[in-house]
Amino acid sequence: MPIDPFSRPLVPARTFDQLETGERFPCPARTLTDAHFTAFQALSGDNHPIHYDREYCRAQGHHDLLAHGLQVLCLTAAGAGLFPHVIAEKLVGFTEVRAKFLKGVFPGDTLYPLLEITELKRQNTTGVVTMRATVENQKGEIVLEGSHAYLVRL
Repeated sequence: MPIDPFSRPLVPARTFDQLETGERFPCPARTLTDAHFTAFQALSGDNHPIHYDREYCRAQGHHDLLAHGLQVLCLTAAGAGLFPHVIAEKLVGFTEVRAKFLKGVFPGDTLYPLLEITELKRQNTTGVVTMRATVENQKGEIVLEGSHAYLVRL
């Protein structure tokens, strides 16, 4: 008999109406390495020397390679944390993203992404969950701040 993939949830599923503003959903911390930079450069096709040429970076006043902004943003993917498991099959999709890049991120930095519900907008058959997205480095500095929006079935 085949396994029902919904029979083994990581956490108990909740409805839109059971979510609360202020709830926090941390994503796993990650220490960026040269391998992450290389993989993201290959995936994105972004070949600006600020991301792969250390001498160019030093000439620009940076102490090392500068991470791609989208590389830092992708660490806020809700799927890396528990939020999509909490709302389970009610998730319709990721509908909006906004981000400000506040500080440089370099190889060896450890990043701590966090999503926090800031607004719950109920509609007829769906709801919109808006979350503040932040990424802090190992020094406690916010390197990215933005927001995500998710469409959820009621």
